[in-house]
Amino acid sequence: MNKLKTWDEIRGIVIQSRNDHKKVVFTNGCFDILHAGHVHYLEEARGLGDLLIVGLNSDSSVRRIKGKSRPINNQEDRAVVLGALCMVDYIVIFEQDNPYELISLIQPDILVKGGDWSPENIIGGDLVISRGGQIKSIPIRTSISTSDIIAKIRCDDDGI
Repeated sequence: MNKLKTWDEIRGIVIQSRNDHKKVVFTNGCFDILHAGHVHYLEEARGLGDLLIVGLNSDSSVRRIKGKSRPINNQEDRAVVLGALCMVDYIVIFEQDNPYELISLIQPDILVKGGDWSPENIIGGDLVISRGGQIKSIPIRTSISTSDIIAKIRCDDDGI
């Protein structure tokens, strides 16, 4: 099953899911170098509902947010890796710097971000709350980050 969907396809999937009384969960991110922190986070997010949709920042979006040396992996490869995870139901790539438009399209029942985001600062939270949805903040594992992994790989002091 191809989990990568267009905006039009995901809208149809969400409509059908609502008709089937399924709870739709949405999260987003770059997911550049997938690590255990990401997996834990996505497992927790999936546990909050019946369907987990991941908004994936496009390559150009990642460059604007993280700098010209990122992403390490292109959006197609990042989508393939995310799609291999059983807890991820669907992936949608977005070009914007934030997922506000995608959240407006999907209108998830639950919007999830990492614990480093306070609920009142979660982009799209206003949309979700206004239609009776919930905002959830999942604690992140601060000892694991893509930036730290990249720094470790680039470090020659370890003899790597």
